[in-house]
Amino acid sequence: MESSELLPADLHRPAYGAASLADVLPGAAAALGVPLDRGDLPADPLGLTTALAGARRVAVLLVDGLGADLVRQHAHLAPTLAALASPVGDLSAPCPSTTPVSLTTLGTGLPPGSHGVLGFVTDVPGEDRALNHTQWRDDPDPGTWAPQPTVFARADAAGVPATVVAPYLYQGSGLSLAAYRGAAYSGTVGAGDLAALVLQALHATPRALVYGYFADLDLTGHVRGVDSDSWRAQLQLVDRMVEQVVTGLPGDAALLVTADHGMLDVPAGTRLDLDAVPDLGEGVRLLAGEPRARYVHAVPGAAADVLDRWREVLGERAWVVPRDEAVASGVFGAVDAGMAARIGDVVALARGTWALTASEREPGPSRLTAFHGSLTATELAIPLLAAHGSALT
Repeated sequence: MESSELLPADLHRPAYGAASLADVLPGAAAALGVPLDRGDLPADPLGLTTALAGARRVAVLLVDGLGADLVRQHAHLAPTLAALASPVGDLSAPCPSTTPVSLTTLGTGLPPGSHGVLGFVTDVPGEDRALNHTQWRDDPDPGTWAPQPTVFARADAAGVPATVVAPYLYQGSGLSLAAYRGAAYSGTVGAGDLAALVLQALHATPRALVYGYFADLDLTGHVRGVDSDSWRAQLQLVDRMVEQVVTGLPGDAALLVTADHGMLDVPAGTRLDLDAVPDLGEGVRLLAGEPRARYVHAVPGAAADVLDRWREVLGERAWVVPRDEAVASGVFGAVDAGMAARIGDVVALARGTWALTASEREPGPSRLTAFHGSLTATELAIPLLAAHGSALT
């Protein structure tokens, strides 16, 4: 059986090594002449060496939550984004389709099973505790937990200065070190500052790889919903920020705009509160992941019973499988032996618009309006948009 056949028809395996977020930075680096060894993955499956031909400086801007479907649906509010070239069509986010996983996937150029950041919240094997990757500082040690070298480090070693432009609050975090180690970190305080600092880094050296990260669109979507005036207003600000970068590009520079995942609103009628179903807590040692991508860690000897109960209760609300089947499906890419235990004994990926909330254990996240994390087309599809400086057009 092919790995893709293990998934229900409405969930999709990320296209690692063909058209995924993992392939963006390796392609940008290849266009700048940086040699990369990605093991079994091709160096530049997106053909960015050709698409960015002649560029000596490349900026990659990742807008958190800017799903490809959302860009298309709101083209009238984002004329700059709508006018950019789309050299390879949509890409796919990794699994789970969530920010810590995606940022490390982008930075290392590797699928989650290779880099080790396998969820928003994951078990720390052998320590009976969970790690929230957005609150991670230095425990576990980032160099041990996520040891793979980044594309930024390889670019810098090849003589192409690498700069990360991202919120100053994230500087020195475990996630930033895992995803961005090897790059100079330039902290930002807002959208205008990000645009200015990306351009400053591009102009600073004759060759450059610059990465910018903008978080506020995702936050607005989570809190207000993607079908809200607030989200639409934030998208317009994103479009203005991108316009500023495009206008200021050096002649020999190129800009790529992408995202870490899409997202969708979850109505009250498709929310299952796990804390309100006592049977789902039996035999469970730790509930990890997030509402649309759950990892369930069982007490010793209880994994089979936990799987049966979760399958019975959730039914068609989620794809519920044991760890081995989830790994065999290929949704994480090849999973290194030392990484597999970070995945739950049971994996539950939401289908449709369902969310598996936990009102008592996770009161804040359970109140959000929009979510992501699973493998629906809307969550996985991310754009790759391109602009070129005057000397390249």
